Amino acid sequence: MAEEIIVAGWMDYEPADRDTMLGHLVEVGKRTRAAEPGCLDYAMTADPADERRIRVYERWVSQQALDEHFATAHIKEFRAATTGLTRVGVSMEVFSIGVSHSMR
Repeated sequence: MAEEIIVAGWMDYEPADRDTMLGHLVEVGKRTRAAEPGCLDYAMTADPADERRIRVYERWVSQQALDEHFATAHIKEFRAATTGLTRVGVSMEVFSIGVSHSMR
């Protein structure tokens, strides 16, 4: 069985562009969760303490599922729609998860 993958981090955009980017991320998240069975969770949220920051959290069944995600039509459309937005910083990491358990 493949290890689950978690993508986590943040992206900073010019304050005038952050909400526009967030709107695009909400839409691509809806399409991803609906069309990609390998996606277990996909959440992008505005950081309430930083007007530039978007927090990123994704969970995938495997690295292959994540790789296939980047080849989808909705990701290509998302990239085209957000080309003009100004990202000023990014910190993203990919974690391979071999074992997990419930906190309860």
